[in-house]
Amino acid sequence: MEYLPAWMFLALTILLMAGFPVTFTLLGTALCFGLIGFGWSFFNLLPLRIWGVITNVTLIAVPLFVFMGVMLERSGLAEELLDTMGILFGRLRGGLAISVIAVGAMLGASTGIVGATVVTMGLLAVPTMLRRGYQKEMATGTVAASGTLGQIIPPSIVLVLIGDIVGVSVGDLFLGAVFPGLVLVGLYTTYILVVAYFKPDLAPAVPQAELDAISTGQLAVRVGKALIPPVFLMIAVLGSIFAGIASPTEAAAVGAVGATLLTVINRKFKMETLRAVMLTTVRLTCMVFIILCGAAAFGLVFRGLGGDDLVRGFLGSLASKYSHGTVLFIVMAVIFIIGFFLDFIEITFIHVPVLAPIMIDFGYDPVWFCILIAVNLQTSFMTPPFGFSLFYLKAVTPPEVTTGDIYRGIVPFVIVQLIGLLIVVFFPQLATWLPEIVFGR
Repeated sequence: MEYLPAWMFLALTILLMAGFPVTFTLLGTALCFGLIGFGWSFFNLLPLRIWGVITNVTLIAVPLFVFMGVMLERSGLAEELLDTMGILFGRLRGGLAISVIAVGAMLGASTGIVGATVVTMGLLAVPTMLRRGYQKEMATGTVAASGTLGQIIPPSIVLVLIGDIVGVSVGDLFLGAVFPGLVLVGLYTTYILVVAYFKPDLAPAVPQAELDAISTGQLAVRVGKALIPPVFLMIAVLGSIFAGIASPTEAAAVGAVGATLLTVINRKFKMETLRAVMLTTVRLTCMVFIILCGAAAFGLVFRGLGGDDLVRGFLGSLASKYSHGTVLFIVMAVIFIIGFFLDFIEITFIHVPVLAPIMIDFGYDPVWFCILIAVNLQTSFMTPPFGFSLFYLKAVTPPEVTTGDIYRGIVPFVIVQLIGLLIVVFFPQLATWLPEIVFGR
């Protein structure tokens, strides 16, 4: 009975690897081991735990941010941004790739939804980059990496979920993620510039004759029109949080309204569009919440059986033999490896509730540790065999782009992401300085 939580976790892992649906696996495992450990009285506890999840006000931000992201996907904002940034950076070798990174960062700060960004950028950017002579690996890797920036750059749904699970203010996490997100943007851009400098045939510049066809005044007008909408939305959502005017949930509602207004201004708003956005929002929200209910049931049984004590004892034994830094490295390595096989939502709901409290007990700053988890989870979108960005991208790229091209293209960007993770590990102020200044943590 002492090791029943370990058997429970092993059963969950085997069933997930076998391909069973996540929600049913979580609930089924919890019910079976709950009956073994507690008997029929377990069913007196379960409804209260699920009710607590459903009535959590913070989680209302999830459907609102999803609605905002899906609505922006239909607004035509990404297409205009990409065309304009391509002209702006086109004079540089690798300029188109840099423009994709810039647009990915702005869409990440506007939507927070990785799938929507990757699909939109894959449809618009990959054919253009291939037509300009870009290597397939460079084009697909850039799009996949830029699309995942919405995972860490606020407003990010994963930060909302992690904040709720760990008990950390979502506003603190949004502020703490700003500089790590910018570090990743800088690392991506640096990598592209270095590769384009030494191997210009992989990422050539746009022909000068094409750039000369647009005057400086026309370019300035286009840049203004392309940048004002996302900047407006970022200020509306993040500015209201950082200024203390609105909570993250209220700011999500502001973002949903702002995205709808931008779609109206771009003349892309129709009742059919609204209906499709609402249906997509309902589907994604139901998926998140049903997994969350399953994770709540699993967590209830796991903790009730002493799983926390078991994991704490294991990590404590490691800490007694090695430094806390070594334990942190092991935890981050485990999350990274799990990301090859599980979705970020599953990792967030299954592993974070177990690992985060223990690491915080070791004296690590909760905001910093949550940001480390978010940056680490970002790599799960690009690591095969179950990297969702790779699936999204393959579905929308031209037929001549193979799965092998995409897999080879993401390898250097995964390495760059791990370098960014190490930078945040060694410089915790990147995640803690801004919340301390703004909120006085």
